[in-house]
Amino acid sequence: MSNFKNKVIVITGGSGVICSALARALDKEGAKLAILDLNEEKAKAFAKTLKHAKGYKCNVLEPNDLKRAHQAIKRDFGLVDILINGAGGNNPKATTDNEYAEAKLPKSTKDFFKLDKAGISFVFDLNFLGTVLPTQEFASDMMKKGGSILNISSMNAFTPLTKIPAYSGAKAAVSNFTKWLAVHFSHVGIRVNAIAPGFFVTAQNKDLLFKDGKPTARTKKILAATPMGRFGEVKELVGATLFLLDDKAASFVTGVVLPIDGGFSSYSGV
Repeated sequence: MSNFKNKVIVITGGSGVICSALARALDKEGAKLAILDLNEEKAKAFAKTLKHAKGYKCNVLEPNDLKRAHQAIKRDFGLVDILINGAGGNNPKATTDNEYAEAKLPKSTKDFFKLDKAGISFVFDLNFLGTVLPTQEFASDMMKKGGSILNISSMNAFTPLTKIPAYSGAKAAVSNFTKWLAVHFSHVGIRVNAIAPGFFVTAQNKDLLFKDGKPTARTKKILAATPMGRFGEVKELVGATLFLLDDKAASFVTGVVLPIDGGFSSYSGV
């Protein structure tokens, strides 16, 4: 019998590439899924493809939005057992054109000194506060009965990638927060872990990885630094997710940030 049957699971960013794959796997396990997304139509359309799910509009940076979604979820499903903090992403306004600083660059180059403050704030808030605020809202249910939280970190949290300083910093904060929460909730039966995906092609990064359908120079560098020599497939995140969320299989596992990266974090380049 599945250990997720009838568990109420909230997934923020639930209709995205990564979280939709996790949602499908948990749906097969008999969980009751609340798919949260800023795009209500997308959330509801995706939820309709699952057996035990409903879609909800929610901005993870707006506490009132989170409260409204929470009340609706409790009416529809009951108290929350598991939270997957999947909302996140990067933004071109927080991305540099160049990898290395140079004394003379074309005026059109967007270097570190031209990064947009609003863009940096948006990326950091979406990834970090977008993990903190949903946890504040939904973990309150778990205080009454225990539960599990899974955050989505990144390889950027271990080694920052060039061009994306805000995203790298935010994911490092997510990893740190995961460990902090694991300690904070350790006496009330709430386990907190994270997965740190390596390189998967998503809507957020496809323009950095491919141009006119062809691999960019950045893609070639990534694959050269990944011992397995390929991008990951989202289905390869499922096994680790099910393990970390399972209160029986991972009952003594908390505060872990698990790389799923084809060996990227282990490779020195030589």
